[in-house]
Amino acid sequence: MQDSAKYLIHADIVADGVVERSDVVGAVFGQTEGLLGDELDLRALQESSKVGRIDVEIESEGGRSYGEVTIASGLDKVETAILAAALETIDRVGPCRSDFQVTKLEDVRAAKRREIVERATDLLAEFEGEVARSADLIEEVRQAVRVEDITEYEGLPAGPRVSDSDAIIVVEGRADVLQLLKYGIKNAVAVEGTDVPQAVADLTCKRTVTAFLDGDRGGDLILKELQQVGEVDYVAFAPEHRSVEDLARDEVMAALREKVPMEAVAGASSPHETVAATDGSARPAPPETTDGPESTATPETTDTASADTASTDQCAEAASEDAEATDDTADGDDAVAADDTATTADDESAADAPTDPETLAGHVQAVVDGNSGEVVLLDGEFRELASAPANEAFDAVADADVTPTTVVLDGELDQRLLDVAAQRGVEQIVPRSTGEFVKQPTGVRIRTADQF
Repeated sequence: MQDSAKYLIHADIVADGVVERSDVVGAVFGQTEGLLGDELDLRALQESSKVGRIDVEIESEGGRSYGEVTIASGLDKVETAILAAALETIDRVGPCRSDFQVTKLEDVRAAKRREIVERATDLLAEFEGEVARSADLIEEVRQAVRVEDITEYEGLPAGPRVSDSDAIIVVEGRADVLQLLKYGIKNAVAVEGTDVPQAVADLTCKRTVTAFLDGDRGGDLILKELQQVGEVDYVAFAPEHRSVEDLARDEVMAALREKVPMEAVAGASSPHETVAATDGSARPAPPETTDGPESTATPETTDTASADTASTDQCAEAASEDAEATDDTADGDDAVAADDTATTADDESAADAPTDPETLAGHVQAVVDGNSGEVVLLDGEFRELASAPANEAFDAVADADVTPTTVVLDGELDQRLLDVAAQRGVEQIVPRSTGEFVKQPTGVRIRTADQF
């Protein structure tokens, strides 16, 4: 019957008692029998397949029954309407009073047409999505090649030359590495966020490093973190409020040519603005020294190839300087070793014992290494929002007026504090130690103080 049905009759039923499907079907047949004459008798119409089966969905609640009746009809519109009206004369189902209300007459063919239109629309969208323009094909091939070129260094996105190049470029994310690969620069490695991985920090101590960062506050924070955990030789930024991944080839090359020595922006509150205000003709020269031939090195380069050459020379000089310092120390001549390696020693002491209160490492040293017995709440720029005794850490985080980005705790991190930090939206916690966790929220990063 369903294949030949042209219309569907939908009716709601309410019965003052508990009834079942069989009671409803019996009432439909019993109370419409003889009502419309032989030509519209429901049983005869079903036997001739002009009317389909009676579908009933009925539920009981609170001593009453509610449901819907659906009947498929192969009759014409007038006959179907008469049959539907007859349903509303039914006033009892079994022993219960009932009320039938026809809600609508549905044209099955119209419903099928709607389905056809929807399906045709989906098919057309799928078909058009598969028809690629020539430009799309070219870009797809280029993208595939770039993805094949990208590798990993200690689990971080990197170009294929990072592991063997004397000079590296540190960028913020995977998209930046891909953009530099597109322009033929294969010695970039990404830190993937404001928290510099230890693998990158260790790598910066062995290579000539250029930090190429976005022209915003995030780039400044990453540079400060790099200064604390590693060594940076040169700094380049994308234009103000722009990202490295959005730059055209000439913009990337211009930014790298106009990089400045790290000393030129050391201590600046906004390094990216400092670099932006420095053009090529007025680029600050590196500090002069009197210790050895390295004082003749200049930071100026004209393209990526020359930058790699200059970086290689400086890396070789640094290695030689380190070797001399090692020999002097072995001979016991501490005074000469300190004189020859003053700059290196200063950099290492700054990394090993950071005291800048504006950096995360500085706060960790002050709170945890200093045995303060406190918990300190920091914002996104590592400024102190509040502090409290370590045993009141839960209340401090829960009641903080401004949600902290980082929590530094001179104590053990437990499940209770971790849960409230996740609820408040804290991004990372640095405790002295951690306890046993039943569950660890993925949105909160945990690093113990001994990782700094």
